[in-house]
Amino acid sequence: MGTSLPLPKYHQIYLVLREQLQEGRFDQDGVPGELALATQFEVARITIRKAMEMLVADGLVSRRPGLGTWPTRHAPTDGARDSSSATTRPRQKAHLVGLMENIVNMGLRTSVHVLDSELVNASPAVAESLEIPVGTPVHKSLRVRSTEAGPLSHITTYVPQAVANFSRADLERQPLLMLLEAAGVEFGGATQTIGARLADAQIGRHLDVAVGSALLSVVRLVRDVNDRPVQLLHGLYRPDRYQYQLQLSRVGDIDAKVWVSEELSAQFH
Repeated sequence: MGTSLPLPKYHQIYLVLREQLQEGRFDQDGVPGELALATQFEVARITIRKAMEMLVADGLVSRRPGLGTWPTRHAPTDGARDSSSATTRPRQKAHLVGLMENIVNMGLRTSVHVLDSELVNASPAVAESLEIPVGTPVHKSLRVRSTEAGPLSHITTYVPQAVANFSRADLERQPLLMLLEAAGVEFGGATQTIGARLADAQIGRHLDVAVGSALLSVVRLVRDVNDRPVQLLHGLYRPDRYQYQLQLSRVGDIDAKVWVSEELSAQFH
């Protein structure tokens, strides 16, 4: 464990596990046991036990003798969706050029190490984002991008098999968005959420940072011109090597001026 946060080790582990629970990381297999977590975080079991007690107190997990530890939140049981939500969500047309150019440019100017690429069944959380039934085949890929200075980002992507087929070798040669375009996808829009995350042991090793270090978190859902989700991305970036720049402009009349944004660049070093 690192000392990048002025918090006890058990509290750092609690924060990391809480984020993973919120992402749905343990929905299918449950939370690893105390011994496995102690080995992962390189701490004593009593430290893990204190972190787990905090999660139980928060109502985030349920510990059942003989059955293990499981998230208490309820995951969807099928791929059914409320049809009204699909009809009321505003469609996003185009206005993706700047963002797409920045993403592809980053892919071309950095080196990539493909950690894993396989065809898996969509989990409830992934299925909900991609608007497909639970269990639908999706390409799951894990990659680390680096610059000359070192690791930059850890990227996890999900693409429905019905949208495109590609191999691990393809991912090592070209950015994923270029592969999708080559497969006939016409990009129509994207939603992107930027937040913060704490590095766990696995991410810390890949990005060469201490456990508990702050990372920039990006969740991006890309749609085609027919409003169909074609890619879900979860990205973790080192803030000392990556920054995202927006330009804000005021529009509207004097009584109703609002700020609108335009992506300028995704800078890294």
